[in-house]
Amino acid sequence: MRYLFGSASGPNVPFGAKARSGQAVIEPLALSPDTDPAAPPPPASSGRARRWLVLYPRAVPLVIFLALAAITALSVFAIESNARARERAVMREYAQGVAAALDRSGAGFTSYLRAGAALFASVDEVSPATFDSFVRALKLNTEYSGAEGIGWIPVIEARDLDAFLARTRASQPAYPDIFPAPASTTSRVAPVEMFAPATALNRRALGYDMYSDAARAAAMAEAELTLRPAASGRIVLRQETSGTAPAFAIYMPVFRMGAGEERRLAGFVYTPFRAREFLDAAIDREGQGRFGVRLYDGEVSTGHLLVAHSIGGASGETAEQEVTIADRKLMLVIERAGTQVLSPLSMLTLVFGLALASLLMLLARLLTQQAFEDQARLAFFEEQHSIRNSLTRELNHRVKNTLANVLSILSLTRRRASGLDDFADSLEGRIRALSATHDLLTVTDWGTTPIRAVIEAELQHFRAVLDDAILLEGPELELAPNDALSFGLAVHELATNAAKYGALSVPGGKVTIRWQRGGEPGAETEWAEVEWQETGGPPVAAQRRRGFGTELIEKVVAHELRQPVTLDFAPSGVRCVLRVPVRRPADFRIREKETDRRVKKP
Repeated sequence: MRYLFGSASGPNVPFGAKARSGQAVIEPLALSPDTDPAAPPPPASSGRARRWLVLYPRAVPLVIFLALAAITALSVFAIESNARARERAVMREYAQGVAAALDRSGAGFTSYLRAGAALFASVDEVSPATFDSFVRALKLNTEYSGAEGIGWIPVIEARDLDAFLARTRASQPAYPDIFPAPASTTSRVAPVEMFAPATALNRRALGYDMYSDAARAAAMAEAELTLRPAASGRIVLRQETSGTAPAFAIYMPVFRMGAGEERRLAGFVYTPFRAREFLDAAIDREGQGRFGVRLYDGEVSTGHLLVAHSIGGASGETAEQEVTIADRKLMLVIERAGTQVLSPLSMLTLVFGLALASLLMLLARLLTQQAFEDQARLAFFEEQHSIRNSLTRELNHRVKNTLANVLSILSLTRRRASGLDDFADSLEGRIRALSATHDLLTVTDWGTTPIRAVIEAELQHFRAVLDDAILLEGPELELAPNDALSFGLAVHELATNAAKYGALSVPGGKVTIRWQRGGEPGAETEWAEVEWQETGGPPVAAQRRRGFGTELIEKVVAHELRQPVTLDFAPSGVRCVLRVPVRRPADFRIREKETDRRVKKP
């Protein structure tokens, strides 16, 4: 005998699935106004449009809105793309103008250095007064270009340093010692001997050994090798009081003819530039304010940044332009502020497009509202009729299951009863156990029931008297209605046996009920493994009569739970292990809630 909690359509079909699958499919109503029979039928396209409006009362207005919104977005995108293209063209033009100004400034000072190199190549001894007059004749505009002036750097051997200082101090008594001091007497030294204009700041560079700095030495070596002016990387000028302002220098080699017509390096004519003033001069010529400007030594990275003029806010698009200063590649980066606001034309297009899309969506919504309400009302009546039929079948099935349980208990009790009183007492107890579990299921609306609640309901009379003798341990697990009924019967039989013959029949006896979640990997249904253990009771006899409780647990309960049951009548106490399925609610849900069944308007 099986009593499964499900629909009347079959033992393995949960209630609700049959009701849903058995509902009649309601065709949508094609609403049309009254027409004259003699009039020609409406066009097929008109009927098709009305059918779409009724079938998809929410989708059609939404599609209309999304289509117009997409057209509006494409229009705004095209307008903004054109605006950004114009902005990029202006940025490229601005970058080219600044790069040309930087190139002109560098080329101009390169020509000055070539003239200075010619002077020192043709004259063996150039006095400070002659050099100063030469520089004044060039009419350098150092304030506008960022250049500090022009200097002369002789290249001498470290062993000739004393003779150089004596000769130089004869014409410049305040000439300082060479710094940093040469590391050895075999190396070459390139001290700044003269610098014009001879201001107080420029005199700070006198005596500085250019070979002591790697960036300066690399530029001088390149100029010596190529015989052309060469620019250095980022340096800090000796004239700089703060010691942090970025700068660079251009070196022009000077060669003289030695003995045997051999050409030898005499020194370098050089010009140092403050990077910020050098860039400011070029920006001023082209105009400033709309864009940010950064100048890098070679590649665009933080470590190669020479100088930057930032703009307020986050930077947006950038344009790069390569600049060559004395054979050295510099990278000019122009940036503009990132704009978050659309252009006026884009804003106007966006507002107008969204307003039009919203208006058409509202119109389509109104057209479909009444038709959908009529459709939904008819569907609601049909659904209520189907639910009533399903509930009637379910009630009939439950009553049959309950009567089948009662008949099974009655039959087994009759066969095992020793007399009428024994039959009445046993039958009453089992019917009460079934009733207690039914009460729990009614409270939970025949949904899931906690396993602890089922055990406590069946043991409530025993725990009222022997509370300390019964221990419950286990996690929170929920049982399906059918499984709770079968499990409740098993607990009742075990408790009755313990009260009559087992641990609950004597003082000091204890019953421990433990459960835990179990399951096999990949299995659809898990189970709760429940262990009933009696201790401290009378010894269990080896030879005993097989009673109704044993048959009920091993046959009926095991069959209904579809899980094995282990009963061990050890001398120390009865031990029973049951596996109760822990099912998903979707497998036994009776009906949907009223709020779920209610037809909602679109």
